[in-house]
Amino acid sequence: MQNTLWSPRDPAERILMALKMHGALSAARLGELVGTTGEAARQQLLRLAADGLVAATGEAGAVGRPLQIWKLTPAAASRFPDTHAALTVQMLDIVRDTLGESALDAIVGARESQTLDSYGAAMADCISLRDKVAALADIRSAEGYMAQWSEHEDGSFVLVENHCPICAAAAVCQGFCRAELDVFRAVLGAEVRRDEHMLAGARRCAYTIAPARDGE
Repeated sequence: MQNTLWSPRDPAERILMALKMHGALSAARLGELVGTTGEAARQQLLRLAADGLVAATGEAGAVGRPLQIWKLTPAAASRFPDTHAALTVQMLDIVRDTLGESALDAIVGARESQTLDSYGAAMADCISLRDKVAALADIRSAEGYMAQWSEHEDGSFVLVENHCPICAAAAVCQGFCRAELDVFRAVLGAEVRRDEHMLAGARRCAYTIAPARDGE
């Protein structure tokens, strides 16, 4: 899977990033991902656990004691970009309460239009769907979504976003999620389906992208 990923220098931050990008993992696997030993990764995990940022669960192994699998706790969300979540939610609530739902819809529409123009300009030189997906992943990563993409043998693609910097805003106004999906379809000129959604309880948002069928 292709990705554009910030690589922090601090070992503990690299552990957190790996768990954010890949989900629950063993210390040994984390060691491989961050370029250290499993024991070194375990020591970092114990420190992070003491800070309440990670937690371990036992998973039955082939032999011996259960394998410890580590995952982020809800408290770890504060270590990743949130685009001033509390202020954003407060402002959206004020708009809804004082100006009404139609004003909120207008804000979503204006953001969608601006995003479409911005993405379209950034992807102007992309010809193939593959190039467009790669460019979109780069754009989204730069915006804090920690995006990755991969290509399937049938010519379809998967775009994964491991973080949502506007998740708090989207939770109070899901029009943002709808608008983003529409933007993806427009700039890619392809069929886009959201298969996993953070607001529905998934660890990440994931999209299947396929070339548009003839006549669409």
